[in-house]
Amino acid sequence: MSYIKDYCQEAGQIIAALDQGQIEKMISILLDVRKNGGRLFFLGVGGSAANCSHAVNDFRKIGGFEAYTPVDNVAELTARTNDEGWNTVFEGWLKGSRINAKDAVFVFSVGGGSKEKNISANLVYGLDVAKGVGAKILGVVGRDGGYAAKVADACVIIPPLNPATITPQSESFQAVVWHMIVSDPRIMVMSNKWESVAVT
Repeated sequence: MSYIKDYCQEAGQIIAALDQGQIEKMISILLDVRKNGGRLFFLGVGGSAANCSHAVNDFRKIGGFEAYTPVDNVAELTARTNDEGWNTVFEGWLKGSRINAKDAVFVFSVGGGSKEKNISANLVYGLDVAKGVGAKILGVVGRDGGYAAKVADACVIIPPLNPATITPQSESFQAVVWHMIVSDPRIMVMSNKWESVAVT
């Protein structure tokens, strides 16, 4: 039981340490993106890629955003990987989506990407495309040394309290943060099902 207890204690410490100012800044940016008819593109790999799919659903349905993620199209993702290389899959996809200054890219990542270490370099190439056209960059990442945290207009760093649980805590709190944002009354345009039918 000690591992479970320690994990829960870490989670409590993380939630208490989240930078609420950065979350507020994200909400402000997202409101501008939606108001100006911009789109929201989610980028992530591994477990974070699955979080991207979930977040696209929430931001489209609950938040009224035009939102997409390249990981939802396995045919294009694997074709680009096969023909052009894994490092540039997000770069090519964003260019093909005609990303522009009204749009925003939202990154979910443990490390945030690094060309030098060749870890999630695809995020770096994708973010460079976004920066090049003046799109906003948002992130929820587990380390402050990665590329996403360095270039983001707003970024929540999940405090890496325990080297042994950086990945599971980071990926778990990606969901906490985006659910917090999309359920904010300023963002939410459609109530969740269970809340809408709850007896008061």
